[in-house]
Amino acid sequence: MAEIKVDCRGQNCPVPLVETRKALKKAAPGDVVEVTGDHPASRKEIPMAVKALGLELLEVEGEEGGEWRIRIKR
Repeated sequence: MAEIKVDCRGQNCPVPLVETRKALKKAAPGDVVEVTGDHPASRKEIPMAVKALGLELLEVEGEEGGEWRIRIKR
């Protein structure tokens, strides 16, 4: 099982979501993709996209309006 890190700090929509999707495509089943960012809209959009793709959202950490981290299991 690999852990893939995606750093989207300082990036605005839709870059974090696009980068997350790219990482999820490369990931093998069972891999964990960890996305770090600070764009508030992406903090909401990425979990919605994860649910739409039928993947497992492991955790969403971080403050509204601050830096956040989202972990997704492929």
